[in-house]
Amino acid sequence: MQTWLDIEEFSKLVGLDIATIEAMIEEGKLTSKSEDERCLIEVNHNAYAVIPSTQGTVVRDENTQNVIMMGSDFVEKTIGTILNLHEKVLDAKDETLDALKGENHFLKEALFSMQELYDEDRKIIETLRTQLQFVQDELEFTKRKYKMMWNKAVESYTPPAK
Repeated sequence: MQTWLDIEEFSKLVGLDIATIEAMIEEGKLTSKSEDERCLIEVNHNAYAVIPSTQGTVVRDENTQNVIMMGSDFVEKTIGTILNLHEKVLDAKDETLDALKGENHFLKEALFSMQELYDEDRKIIETLRTQLQFVQDELEFTKRKYKMMWNKAVESYTPPAK
């Protein structure tokens, strides 16, 4: 995977001025391309071109008693490792974003589904209220009707003679 950096960023990364980098591009030591009127430098391959080629040397740090390996091989491996880790982090970030987008889509669909169910339930409840009110009105009417009928029946009732 190629990684491209703007010429200014590449300059800051390697510690060279832009004129030197442009001269190296003209000499063919650095791979570059122009995109949107910007000069981009390919990092993976060109990072090794700006490192001075030396034989590997071993330096002992007297303060910490550690052995430090110096040279282009060590620097190349270190830069390669850093770039590979950076790519893995970017890939993991992309995977995380995709997972979150999928989860958000699922939650959004679930919310819409629940809203539809809520609307349907509200319509059913309103229909049941209307029917209940109708049945209560009919029951009240029937009670009054029977009360009037029984009152007339009681008033007109005469006990049988013995």
